[in-house]
Amino acid sequence: MREAHMDKNALEAEQTLVEHLTDLRKAVISSVVFFLACFIIILVSIDHVIPLLTDESKLVMLGPLDVVRFYTGIAGSLSLGLSAPFIGYQGWKFVRPALTNQESRTALSFIPGIFFSFLAGISFGFFIIFPTVYGFLMRIGSNNFDMMITAKEYFSFMLMTSIPLGFLFEVPLFLMFLTAIGIITPAKLGEIRKYGYLLMAIVSALITPPDLLSQMIVLGPLIGLYELGVLLSKVVYKRKETAEEQVDPT
Repeated sequence: MREAHMDKNALEAEQTLVEHLTDLRKAVISSVVFFLACFIIILVSIDHVIPLLTDESKLVMLGPLDVVRFYTGIAGSLSLGLSAPFIGYQGWKFVRPALTNQESRTALSFIPGIFFSFLAGISFGFFIIFPTVYGFLMRIGSNNFDMMITAKEYFSFMLMTSIPLGFLFEVPLFLMFLTAIGIITPAKLGEIRKYGYLLMAIVSALITPPDLLSQMIVLGPLIGLYELGVLLSKVVYKRKETAEEQVDPT
């Protein structure tokens, strides 16, 4: 009888594993289909997208394959950004059975905020950092050289000065989420503040020219984002403590 009970437990465990793998397969397929749909739509509309990204800059192509790489690179990058909320939702659906109701609601509530904060960071990089840095470097180069920029180099530089800021703009929400699930506390964030500032200074130095003004244009908002994250972490932590006291007044 004991062996039969063990066989039953093993069968249930195997069925649970199969169900998890099936759910994972569905999430991956749905995400890939959504990404491909965005990719195709952007690729079909590429003639309208290119002028928005290049701002009428004179770019050159070194060969026919560069056209394919450039167009697919733009379509892939934009599609990934547009697909991020949907992919995040699919990930939430997959891990939801392992979460408590409170954790599930908390994770779901952060998905829209993650998308909009990423979009804000990309916009800050594209409209402010990229033209500032690009113009600075072009002016320096034109003093001694005839500058001829390939589309590949232009797009790569645009991504380098925009994508990192998209992720950095998610820092406040990330800190809020870690506080909500009990991994960090506002006190801990205060203790590691100097290390956070140091990391942001390194990032700003990597994506800007070696002049103080450009670096401060990036570093200032990054420090502000960290401090906003600390402030929001305090709000979440206080609400969490209040909720726990109401559940267990002792």
